[in-house]
Amino acid sequence: MSSLAWIDFDEAERQRTQRIMSLFQERESRDELGIGAIRDSIADHLFPGTSTIQTRLRYMLFIPWVFQSLNRRVAQPSEMMAEARSLEIRLADALQAGGETLGVIGRDAGPRLRRLPSAVYWAGLGSWGIRRFLGSPDGYFSAIGSLRSSQPSTREGEDGASDHYASQIWHPALPTIPPGLFNNATFDLTTNETQFIIDRLVAEHPQALLTVLARKKFDADCRYIWEHPKLAEFPETARKLVRHGEIFSSVMNGATLIYNLQLSELRERESWITDYKNRLLTWSTEIDQAAIRGWSLDDFWQSIEHPNHRVQPAARRFVFEWLSMVRTDAASACLSVAARQLIRDRECRLKTGQSRFINLGVRNNWGGASGVDRLSFRWPQAKSHLTDLAHAV
Repeated sequence: MSSLAWIDFDEAERQRTQRIMSLFQERESRDELGIGAIRDSIADHLFPGTSTIQTRLRYMLFIPWVFQSLNRRVAQPSEMMAEARSLEIRLADALQAGGETLGVIGRDAGPRLRRLPSAVYWAGLGSWGIRRFLGSPDGYFSAIGSLRSSQPSTREGEDGASDHYASQIWHPALPTIPPGLFNNATFDLTTNETQFIIDRLVAEHPQALLTVLARKKFDADCRYIWEHPKLAEFPETARKLVRHGEIFSSVMNGATLIYNLQLSELRERESWITDYKNRLLTWSTEIDQAAIRGWSLDDFWQSIEHPNHRVQPAARRFVFEWLSMVRTDAASACLSVAARQLIRDRECRLKTGQSRFINLGVRNNWGGASGVDRLSFRWPQAKSHLTDLAHAV
């Protein structure tokens, strides 16, 4: 019997499982055409601290708890690093023991796990103010190790100086470690943990849409943020940015489809060619031509400006030139030789000798799809986190 057969007997669990599965199926666009800084600027405005490789929200607490659990008798950075890795792998086992199967980082890899949960969530922990230490995980081990080596315990079994230093690394209101965490754990947040996370968002990102939705418990099972049933209740600034994101996502989807179509033609794969031609027909038919023509690109650039992302002039020119073609006629743009050349030239300039248009070996290794889904600006990850917040136990 299928390992997922049980979900048919519990509607709430079935919906929850579908939500998590859709998170892993979502393919945020690879940056084949050099628009990643634009995409990430919008995402960081709307959903700061998230990333496309995050799975479940409680990892934002698991990671600090792992680091706080390190053996105080171990002072060497290499030993601490090995112990932290061991604890993170044990956490995966504990989650499975607790009945979790989806979203568990390291579930299948076990000790062979390469990207640890701490690496996945480290930046987010800093963004939300849960982590106060400004360095990398390696820097953390070095700093704590040096402190433990230079500050002997004041009494047997105590290390007051180390404890004081550790309290400066993680937010002092961090919820306490649950007993037996590394034996049995779940992704279910407690009410106290939920409030702590919301408080951190309010303190660090008060204007972000993620914070607004978290405070109001506005979780929703929609594919894109602009389809959210509470969109009309979003703050005006957020609604404006969401609208910009919707139009940008729609416009650029056509360019990525043409990119994939051209590669399919070079590979002489008829089924792929037919698929992309059909997708382009649907795209050109469904695109809101009036909205595209009335869209202010100048206002868009101002709205998405972000200190962590610099949109290069070449990327701006590419967007402008492609948008001009779409504004004239989306259907014609799909067939335009000029549009094809624009997209081909853009990828060639970005990838040079690794361009799929130039390098036969690279092209032959292409799997038939690169960034074909519309940009969602990390809404799938934010949606998962919001649902976890809304269903605290």
